Amino acid sequence: MADLILDSIEKTFGSTRVLDPCSIKFSHGQFICFLGPSGCGKTTLLRMIAGLERPSRGRILLDKEDITEQPAHLRGFGMVFQSLVLFPHLTIGGNVAYPLRLRGVPREKCRERVVALLQLFHLDGRENEPVQRLSGGERQRVAIARALAGQPSCVLADEPTGNLDRETADGVFALMRELTRQHGMAFVMVTHDESLASRCDRALHLKHGRLVA
Repeated sequence: MADLILDSIEKTFGSTRVLDPCSIKFSHGQFICFLGPSGCGKTTLLRMIAGLERPSRGRILLDKEDITEQPAHLRGFGMVFQSLVLFPHLTIGGNVAYPLRLRGVPREKCRERVVALLQLFHLDGRENEPVQRLSGGERQRVAIARALAGQPSCVLADEPTGNLDRETADGVFALMRELTRQHGMAFVMVTHDESLASRCDRALHLKHGRLVA
């Protein structure tokens, strides 16, 4: 992954400042989290990196290229939302394949990638099952597999373990951590969970819209 740099980005909604100016550099192979209470600005920061929100000021650079105005679908980042946003009308395999089909990947290559990912996430042989049959932890694994389908340089995750019990959350976290090491991507996660944050390469604390540590 090329270095991802946030250069003095800030966010305001009308007269309300949600995020004070902050500058951060992310490097390949790093597992990073934004930690802080609800309303501190961490999800807004993640959405700006993703391209779902535009900074009020500042720049976002990828390999020295300014991508501040680039829409989300052109940034090539994988995303895992807190609500997972799995498509109920698609099978497990269909959900994982979705970003590949959007890019026009040939059907056979798409299937090969899906099979490999489901095997990695211990869901092999289940590509034709409906997602409604999945447990919470299995749904989370499908969401992460989908985020990885396009082999992104960076994965952005908003509370990816927030709705899971401790044992399942630890298992999902360990898998994400191992994938970061293996594939040299950056993984940027928003969390309230201090025990998970302590196991990240970097934990960036936000409070009242300000990066404090």
